Amino acid sequence: MHRRSLGHLSDGTLRRELASLVATDCTTTAKLLAHLAEFDARRLHAEDGYPSLFAYCVHRLRFSEDMAFKRIRVARVARRFPEILEAIAEGRLHLSGAVLLAPHLRPDNVEQLLAAATHKTRAQMELLAQRFPRPDVPTLVRALPAALTRSGQVAPEPPAPLLGQLAPEPVDQRSGGATGHDHVRHEVAPGPVRAPMAPPRLAPLAPRRFALQVTIDQSTHDKLRRLQDLLGHQIPSGDVAQVLDRAFDALLEKLEKAQHAATDRPRRSQPRPHANPRHIPAQVKRQVWERDGGRCTFVSDTGQRCPARKFLEYDHAQEVARGGGATVGNIRLRCRTHNHYTAERTFGFEFMRSRRGARRQSEEIRTA
Repeated sequence: MHRRSLGHLSDGTLRRELASLVATDCTTTAKLLAHLAEFDARRLHAEDGYPSLFAYCVHRLRFSEDMAFKRIRVARVARRFPEILEAIAEGRLHLSGAVLLAPHLRPDNVEQLLAAATHKTRAQMELLAQRFPRPDVPTLVRALPAALTRSGQVAPEPPAPLLGQLAPEPVDQRSGGATGHDHVRHEVAPGPVRAPMAPPRLAPLAPRRFALQVTIDQSTHDKLRRLQDLLGHQIPSGDVAQVLDRAFDALLEKLEKAQHAATDRPRRSQPRPHANPRHIPAQVKRQVWERDGGRCTFVSDTGQRCPARKFLEYDHAQEVARGGGATVGNIRLRCRTHNHYTAERTFGFEFMRSRRGARRQSEEIRTA
């Protein structure tokens, strides 16, 4: 709708229609949450080819990630406390407020908390801090960007490192050596301490170029330094992006070998019989992984293939209990959600739930 198409409305009419639309939106949001909660309870996202409700909301319903998170969180807590839906429908509570309340709601306090949160903005939700106080944040000690000399002047900062390199080690002026954990002086911060750095981000800058921002601890910093030293001949500049690329290659090779027997020199011999009928030979894993493209193979009735590439498991198309063998033709990749979903359709939900409970109990006894 073009903005100028409303120009004919009087001020009073515009106010009334806007208020009516807000009320309709609140009612619609409450209905959406109720439907989302029931959809989640029936696990229909699995039937429709998605590994999680979050993936369904983002990729099928086209929610933003933040929108999906809030609605799922509130929908799930609303199954336990339907009063939330009533408060949202009447405009007494917004989604952000419901998300803040969710961890604290109990049968004995839900009415009281909803009443206290009525018509409160997010900034006004101080009732959580009053009713559920958290411990003080610890005092932090951090390196300041500039230091004062004995004369009170700002000391010059060290030269900036080359692009892509780590900053030089700080030098202890008293000993002339690099500082380490044993030389750090833990002092009380002189005043308010700024919030920590932003969480890790991966943002596109240009085609096939990304900016990665992350905070690392001393141990990771030291490992990165060692990698720069060890790769000195191959990467003389110590460029962090190149070092990370080499490190990722090495880690990927190790993980792919462990998870799906990836190797440049596969054995040509036939798989030997194994005492465990659930054992899957390395040759089979390699071929199945390559055939399925490292992705869940579940396809819904509407043709939607599950996009999951993590939490993948090797699944028997014909179950082991029914004589299915560990062959390339009988093994497929399934995400954990669709592995469980298929088993529940075959053996029944109650049977699989009791089996998973027995497995968890045996694991607890074994680790006790």
